[in-house]
Amino acid sequence: MSIRVVIADDHPMFLEGLRFTLGQAPDVTVVGEAGDGAAALSQVRRHAPDLVLMDLAMPGMGGLEAISRLGELADPPRVLVLTLSEDDASVYAAVRAGAHGYLVKGASAEEVTSAVRAVAAGNAVFGPATAARVLGYFTGRPARTDERFPTLSEREREVLERLADGETNQQIGAALFISPITVRNHVSSILAKLQVSNRREAMVRYRQP
Repeated sequence: MSIRVVIADDHPMFLEGLRFTLGQAPDVTVVGEAGDGAAALSQVRRHAPDLVLMDLAMPGMGGLEAISRLGELADPPRVLVLTLSEDDASVYAAVRAGAHGYLVKGASAEEVTSAVRAVAAGNAVFGPATAARVLGYFTGRPARTDERFPTLSEREREVLERLADGETNQQIGAALFISPITVRNHVSSILAKLQVSNRREAMVRYRQP
């Protein structure tokens, strides 16, 4: 049975190359293509693929948000990230969002096709450059704040740490030498990035291991 794939990437030439690569595999069928996260969601709803091959850096809705939203579907597809970035923050954020595999652009055609098959079969696949870091993530080694919350800026992590200690916006502002209004803006950004509704939920999230 053929593996049905949607490809999401904002570079037409790279998209064409992926289409050609996967088209050489007798057990893989590209059923949809998208240039951003919103279009990827639309293609998934339309075609109900087995797997989405997802870039992270796309205009409009990026790959991370799209992966998170895919996870909210009743029958979500598997997700294999194929992107330029191999930094820790991108890898951890993709895994937390719900990705099942992560490859860096530059992987060979054979590596990409093999990863598509493996992820579609229910396995987790990561390239050599990211495997050790992902292993550490899954084995539960103590994580630094920047590893636990990679989507937050350094300043937002400082605000979150103090928020988790129960400090008010005025107290946080005084400690960090910023205005309460700036603190409020940081808090709003933190809540959005952590996908929580209020300060209490953010505090609970921070205190989770």
